[in-house]
Amino acid sequence: MYVVCVAVSVKPSSIAQFITATLDNARHSRQEPGNVRFDVLQAEEDPARFTLYEAYLSKDDFAKHQQTEHYLRWKQAVAEWMAQPRQAVRHRSVFWGNEE
Repeated sequence: MYVVCVAVSVKPSSIAQFITATLDNARHSRQEPGNVRFDVLQAEEDPARFTLYEAYLSKDDFAKHQQTEHYLRWKQAVAEWMAQPRQAVRHRSVFWGNEE
């Protein structure tokens, strides 16, 4: 499993637009054959901070995701709404699901 966690700080005036664009990307991403999970999280104490939790079967599946029309549309749309550049941390899964 290949997991990417993306931290995003959004300008307060752009929160609603960011959520709409990000949900569109998430819904389309979940339909990709290599996508296992795509969660959109909003910080409880700071509604302008988001975490995107994305899980793919492989690193190649994530690379394919970054070439999709919906991802490229999202990337372009949200660029001006960010308060600072987004930060992604990529992970290899050590323990996943119900493994024993």
